[in-house]
Amino acid sequence: MTMIKKRCTWALNGNELYLAYHDTEWGVPARDDRTQFEFLVLEGAQAGLSWSTILNKREGYREAFAGFDPERIARFGKRDVTRLMNNPGIVRNRLKIESTISNARAFLDFKGPSFADYLWSFVGGQPIQNNIKEHGQVPATSKESDALSKDLKQRGFRFVGTTIIYAHMQATGMVNDHLTSCFRHKECKAM
Repeated sequence: MTMIKKRCTWALNGNELYLAYHDTEWGVPARDDRTQFEFLVLEGAQAGLSWSTILNKREGYREAFAGFDPERIARFGKRDVTRLMNNPGIVRNRLKIESTISNARAFLDFKGPSFADYLWSFVGGQPIQNNIKEHGQVPATSKESDALSKDLKQRGFRFVGTTIIYAHMQATGMVNDHLTSCFRHKECKAM
């Protein structure tokens, strides 16, 4: 008899890409700068849209934005913005495209420890372990996302409101918001 794995309810929308993302990536602690930058771009692009839209366009983003290489993105100019506005593989929103470019520049201007270490400092270097039983109890923000959002904005980052940053923190494992009934809760907690 096959055992059915219990998952967070948001992952059960029937989309295999969504399910794979939940089962292998969401909530896994990301300690490298490139992954953190990628999720900063993707979470900003997601603002006002569904996460499945962004997952379906993720490969398009990788191609359009030079594999999320901040040094290359920071050199994008007006012609690149025009090219990206015509790219159906990404969300064609001028403000979001321009913010990706300006965020790459802010990322490169960052002084201090690694960018990932800087982000992790807002949670004391370790994932916050929430013990959420129902989907409706998952917060949209936290005092940590408020503080990080404010600091990122002061550093010149855009599309980094507290709700976007909290989603970023969930995605990159800075907070474990898998439901306690989900098989990934214990796995991510052990990472």
